[in-house]
Amino acid sequence: MSSPFWIHPALIFFVGAALLPLVPQRLRKGWLLLVPSLVFARTLFLTSGTFGQIHFLDWTLTFGRVDKLSLVFGYIMSLMAVIGTLYGLHVKRAGEHIAAWIYVGGSIGAIYAGDLLTLFVFWELMALSSVFLIWFRGRPESLWAGYRYLLVHMAGGVALLAGILLHYQATHSLEFVAFDVQQPTLATYLIMVGFILNAAVPPLHAWLPDAYGEATFNGSVFMCAFTTKTAVYALLRGLPGMEILIPLGVIMALYGVVYAVLENDSRRLLAYHIVSQVGYMVAGVGLADLSTPFGRLAFNGACAHAFAHILYKGLLFMGCGTVLHMTGESRFTKLGGLYSKMPWTFLFTLIGGLSISAFPLFSGFISKSMIVAAGFESHKLWVGFGLMLASAGTFLHTGLKVPYFIWFGKNNCSKEAWDRAKDPGWNMNAAMIVASVLCVFIGCYTPYLYQMLPFPVDYQPYTAYHISETMQVLLFTALGFFIFLKKLVPEPTVSLDTDWFYRMGGRAFLWLARTKVQVVDNVVGEIYRLGGLLPLKTTAFLVGLFDNCVIDGIVDGVAAGVRGVGNRLRAAQRGALQESLTLAFAAVVILVLAFIFLF
Repeated sequence: MSSPFWIHPALIFFVGAALLPLVPQRLRKGWLLLVPSLVFARTLFLTSGTFGQIHFLDWTLTFGRVDKLSLVFGYIMSLMAVIGTLYGLHVKRAGEHIAAWIYVGGSIGAIYAGDLLTLFVFWELMALSSVFLIWFRGRPESLWAGYRYLLVHMAGGVALLAGILLHYQATHSLEFVAFDVQQPTLATYLIMVGFILNAAVPPLHAWLPDAYGEATFNGSVFMCAFTTKTAVYALLRGLPGMEILIPLGVIMALYGVVYAVLENDSRRLLAYHIVSQVGYMVAGVGLADLSTPFGRLAFNGACAHAFAHILYKGLLFMGCGTVLHMTGESRFTKLGGLYSKMPWTFLFTLIGGLSISAFPLFSGFISKSMIVAAGFESHKLWVGFGLMLASAGTFLHTGLKVPYFIWFGKNNCSKEAWDRAKDPGWNMNAAMIVASVLCVFIGCYTPYLYQMLPFPVDYQPYTAYHISETMQVLLFTALGFFIFLKKLVPEPTVSLDTDWFYRMGGRAFLWLARTKVQVVDNVVGEIYRLGGLLPLKTTAFLVGLFDNCVIDGIVDGVAAGVRGVGNRLRAAQRGALQESLTLAFAAVVILVLAFIFLF
């Protein structure tokens, strides 16, 4: 089905962002709520089909490929845009809202893209707009983090574009459908690299904690929800069943947990835990051989976990962002004892922590378990046990460490931070309430989410075995946390990660450019000046002199002679036209006769 006229949800964001500076200040909050609400309403009324096709050169660009997979991602992302905008409603800087909306529009555009070229355009738009959510924080660290973020994502975009070009050369098609993962080509691997960089798969992940920890308090709420989950969507669309993603996903899940336990900054901890949770989704994509029941279960599980993760991770970033906004601090070693000052923020953050830890009756319990179950059903026991181990680490740091050391640990707040600490304004509380209610509702009423998934769901999370298994893991983790509490006290340290290589590599390159390369450049420049520029300038001077003195002298001399003859003839002219013509005719006749008689 194709339609010549179709309103793209992303277009509403782009138009809303363009008009935002023109909206009077007294009406701006209403506009901020209206635009994302219209986008969410638009996604609710989308019907399956192919829309917004444009013929460009030899290609057909498809802006609106709507099916069950794009619908479930479009639904949750437009809903999260409403929640995120509500959370930052009091932010007066229009540029921050514009950057956020263009970023979300790029994500939604990528989700509904039916061809690789359209996907690439929206993919790059996400990176170019989201970097401003880092820079708007205004710290020197944010400036450099934004530059690194942009450089890394541009490198990923180059890999993606190279893969798209090679794929088009081989197939003469830009249609964005599942690639042949059984016989992957160089194009397939390059496209995969572009996707997994945005998914933050180690070792291509260090941009995430680096950037998200430095973003503005509300910018991180948007960033945690869209970039990595858009990448998960792209992997589900293009690379389901690619087995290399299974070990990469398990490594992600464990790697993120380890670094999250070591982290002192609450928002960097949550950023590392994005790496861990997206690892479940990446492993689910790798397991998603759609010809098998466990593959379809893994595919559904990756979709469901992305849906749940957007909500509970957004809730956690809103909670820790509130602490940063109200106290000016996000480091555990500078916080503690805030329960009496911010009880509602604590409650909302706790709900997010229980959801991400897959506690029964919370959203993570019904989504994460689908991927773990698919791992066991595929007879890859190491996948199931590896992901279960990561679940224990998740509860250790996000379900226990974050709430304890911010709200109940030793009070390390400065006097200024302590005096400023309180629950936030109504809009921030309202956004956290909506996310909290949805986290609980999804966990209690499974059909709400399961009915949206691409394949029919034949899975029941609330079995006696699964509940008892989950509770044992969580309770033993809690016991270990309180036994080793003194060992888990945060320390103001910096954990070296893979970004060390390009940070140090960049410094080494800069030193090399300023010293060795600059010396060579100076030598080459001097040789060029002496052997090239000076002879060239001398030759040009001599040619100019010859032109002025010789060529121009001859031309000007001839012209002066002709002008002199003309002046003399003009002096001889008597003024009467008939007389002049008669004299001229007589002179011609005399010359002709003389020529005849003489020759």
